[in-house]
This record gives sequence, structure tokens and C-alpha cells, in this order.
Amino acid sequence: MMPTDRTKKFASASSSASAGSSGTPMEVDSTPGGSGTVQGFGLEEIGIPGRDFLRDALTNCSDPLKAIEEFQNENEILLPSLRPMLPLLDLHGIPRLDFHTSVMEALRETLIKKINEIGQKDTKANDKKLKELLSKSFPVIKIKPLRPVVLSVLKNMTEINDKYLEVILNDKELYDQCDTEVKRQIWKDNQSLFGDQVTPLFTKYIKRKEQLLFDYQSKGNLFFSSSPKVRRQDEVIKELSHMIGNNLKLYDMILQFLRTLFLRTKNIHYCSLRAELLMALHDLEANDILNVDPCHKFTWCMDACIREKNLDVKRSRELQGFLDSIKPGQEKLLGDLSMILCDPYAINFLSTTAMRILNNIMNNETFPRENPVLILLLRMLALGLSSWEMISTQVFKEPKLDPQIVTKFLPSMVALMVDDQVRNLNAKLPPDERGAALAIIEHSGPPPDAFQAYVGDSGVAATIAMYYTLHLARVKDKVGLMRVLGCLSTSFHGRAYDDTFLHTLVYLLIGMNEDFSAEDFCTVVFDEFLCPGLPQENVTRHVLRLVFNICHKLGAPRLESVMKTLQPSSMQTEALRVAFSALEEKINALEEANTAAAAAPEATT
Repeated sequence: MMPTDRTKKFASASSSASAGSSGTPMEVDSTPGGSGTVQGFGLEEIGIPGRDFLRDALTNCSDPLKAIEEFQNENEILLPSLRPMLPLLDLHGIPRLDFHTSVMEALRETLIKKINEIGQKDTKANDKKLKELLSKSFPVIKIKPLRPVVLSVLKNMTEINDKYLEVILNDKELYDQCDTEVKRQIWKDNQSLFGDQVTPLFTKYIKRKEQLLFDYQSKGNLFFSSSPKVRRQDEVIKELSHMIGNNLKLYDMILQFLRTLFLRTKNIHYCSLRAELLMALHDLEANDILNVDPCHKFTWCMDACIREKNLDVKRSRELQGFLDSIKPGQEKLLGDLSMILCDPYAINFLSTTAMRILNNIMNNETFPRENPVLILLLRMLALGLSSWEMISTQVFKEPKLDPQIVTKFLPSMVALMVDDQVRNLNAKLPPDERGAALAIIEHSGPPPDAFQAYVGDSGVAATIAMYYTLHLARVKDKVGLMRVLGCLSTSFHGRAYDDTFLHTLVYLLIGMNEDFSAEDFCTVVFDEFLCPGLPQENVTRHVLRLVFNICHKLGAPRLESVMKTLQPSSMQTEALRVAFSALEEKINALEEANTAAAAAPEATT
């Protein structure tokens, strides 16, 4: 092959990227140490002499040195303006390889820049240019110095021929170096591979949520402290959003993975991920997905409510309109809506808003059944709490809200709230032993039968009762808390032992640490509520967090009893054993400090 032919081939490949662009023909090192061919890929594939050509020339020649010299003369940079530089570089001891490599790198960056400019202009002519350039350049994709050019072409193509994708898929190194834009086109037809890519991200997301919930040294309410906007900035959400892009098929795959994982594990954090991912795509304006997902507007409205911590009349009508507009044949949509509402942040919003409305009902002396927004909140809460069962049974039907929850349970809870208000007012009055005694007797007894019954029979009632309990702990109403906390141990399906509730409850109980010096309070907290749930590992971890932060207030007999109950067995996890060991160390340090403090006065005497 003549040198001029070789130059024209490289020049034509460069000019395909940008009509009218100019530059020096690119030289590629073809020595054994510089490049090579892998499985038929190399310079020879595009008509440029490379390693194989040089090997044959040296094998068949009579003078190897002369053959090498001829090869160099034919394959060096063929520009007259640069030829005089070569002897000068030789005099400075700069190897020809370094010179050729530097020129190649400069040309490569220029070419990549031109390719990216073409990719930004989405026209048929530019797409044709990219296809032509890929056809000419793909044979050298396994030559590492030239690979970035080919990868840049692939990245900027909206549709890549399957023959190229197959080569990339069968070479792990190539696959790993490809941009996400290229991988998307592989993933959309390879669900198992895509699953392998996203599973570690799912695992990472769940672990982070659990770290927030189970940090035994934390005294704060870390889980519910972040806003929706902040949560969507999580690196896992960002990476998943980038992997999906605007590809509806990949989005559907992820939703299928999340449904399957939620069904298999009952872990409600997968519901959070489903909602946060959709809203992250909303922020990125992924309209190809948003225009198709029927949950988008509902989720968007819920997200705004959660962010503003308010549900006004206008948004309540919008949400109710979404639920009421589901027609026969669209029932499966309820499965996705139930996952959105099963998100613990959604449950938290629905329940706290319901509590706020109940407080207004008490102050205004009205009835729960007369408040349509409250009824809607309970309806959505029922739908969210039934999410796993609905997806598991594939019976997509909105659960019917028991009317007696509105007519009997909620009035009984409002009665408890009235008692709380009476006790609070009585405490502010001048001391009056008879008045105080009457307040205690009349407004501090066991909760009404309807309250206790529905907490055990209804998930909606149990959840509202749990958030009423959190309200009592937040205002540090010791009497009110002792009155209802024990009832939660028999809550419907053990909902009161959910991690998100226990995390918040423990945070609030830590703020009431002075009350743990009283044995009657400890009896209710530990014996009546927490200890019945201790066979569950997650409950044990929350109790460890509580004891770690209030152990200095517990009496010696109570602390000894709790530690004996918490003693981890060999079957429990390493995280539990680490937390228990840290608690033991803290208690030992407290005992040593107390012993030293007691010994100090004696030494002085």
C-alpha cells in the first residue's frame, strides 16, 4: 500500500466527523509495544499496515534494518512541514514514538470534540455522518489509543446496530468503558444484565435507610428530617436516573424489579425508592417517561404536599380526583398508587395531617365524619397500608374504609385528646388537691374500649393511634403516654413495631429521659410495649438505641433486667452484637465513674 493511500484513508475517517475540517493525518504506533489486534480487530481491518504487516515484512526480507527503515518512511507523519522536525527531535533524544503519540493524542481530542458537536445536533444528516464514521472506525475499537474516538461516536448515536452492541457485550473491558448512553441500548434487550447493574444500587439504598434507623448512638430523628428535594439528591437516585435516561423500557424494568423486591421482602423502603425515582425523573424533565406513567401527576401532587407539610382543599380535590378517575380495566394502576402511598414519608404525612385535623375537630367541637379531607386521608392511608397484600394477591381493588373507624374509633381518640387537654389545663391551675385528684381519676384511666379494639383490628386505626402516641411523647405528656402505649403491643399485624415508628418514638423517649427514673414509666415502656416485640431483631436494635442513651437514668435493678433481656444470642447479627458490646462498655464506664465519685468523699475524710 502506497503512503499516500494510507494518508488518504486516515484523512477520510477524520473528515467524516466534520465536513470541511482540516488537520494532520493521524499516525498510530504499529510497533509490537504500541498497539495490536484482538480477535480480528486492528489497523489491518481498515487497510493500514500494522503489527501483522511488519511481522510479515521482517520474516520475508533479506535485510531487516532496511525493511524497518522502509516501514518507518512509509508510515511516519507525511507532512513536509513536519519532516525537518524529526532530525531535531532525534538530536534532543526524543523517541519517535513519543512524538507520534503526542500528535495522535492531539488529533484524537480534536476529533472527539468534533464528534460531540455533531451529536448535539440531532439531524438526519448528522446521524448519517456518525453511522459512516462508526462503520470506518469500529474495527479499531480494541486498539486502546484509538478506542476513545470510537466510544465517542457510540455515545452520540441514538440507535446503534446490534452487530456493534454484540461485540461490546462480549468484551467485558469494552463494556465497562462504554458510556451509559451506549449501555442503555444493551440493557433494554438484556433484562438480566440490567438487573445485575441496578441490584447493588438497590442494596446500597436500603442499607443507607437502615443506617439512619438503627444508629444506636444517635439521639436525633434522622429518618424524617430530610426534605423530598434533599432525598432526591442521593447519589443512588441520581445514578439510577442517569441509567434510565429517557428510556421507558428501562424505567418499566426498574419498576418491575422494585415490585418484585417489595413483594419478596416486605421492605417499605422500596416504595420510597419508587416514588423518589419518579420525582427525580420529573426534575430531569424526562418527558418520554412522565407522559406515559399514569402515577406521575398523583406522585407530583403528593410530593408537593409532603414538601409543604400541608394538604389544602385544592390538592385534596386533585388527589381524590385521581383516585375516583380509575375506570374499569385500569385497576392495576391501584397497585402502583398503593406503593406511592406506602412510602413511609407518605404514611408519615397522611398520619400527621390527620392528627392535626383531629385536633381542630376537638377545638371546634365538630365530628370526624363531617370533614371530607380527613376521610380522604384515611382512604389514602388504607390504600397505602394494603399495598403489599394487593400486589401479592394481584387483586387490585381499593380497600373499603370501615365506617366505624370514623364513627367510633376517631371519636374515642378525640375523647382521649380532650382528657389530655383537661389534665394540661389542671396542671396550670393553683394547687388544689381535690381538683387534681378528680382530674387524675376522670381523665387518666384506661382508654375507651373502642380505641383498644380498633387498634388491634384495623391497620388505619393502629397507625393513627401510633401517631397520637408520638404526639403525646412530643409534648412530654407522661400520663397520656402511659395510658395508651401498652395498647400498641397488640396493634394490627404488629404495625407499632415498624422501624420508622420505633425510630421516631425512641428519639422522643430519649427526650423524656428524666421520666425513666420512675419505675412505673419503665414498666409501661419496657414491659408493656417494647419487650413483647423483642423476638424481632429490629425491635431489639431500637431498644438498644434507647437504653444506650438513657441508661444513666435507669435504676440498677431495671438496667440489669433490661440488659439480661437484650443479651444477644449466637444466631443474631454482627451489627446487633457490636451495639450490645458498645452498650456494655458504656455501662461499665458509668459504673466505674460512680464508684470513683463515691470513693472520693471517703478519701477526703
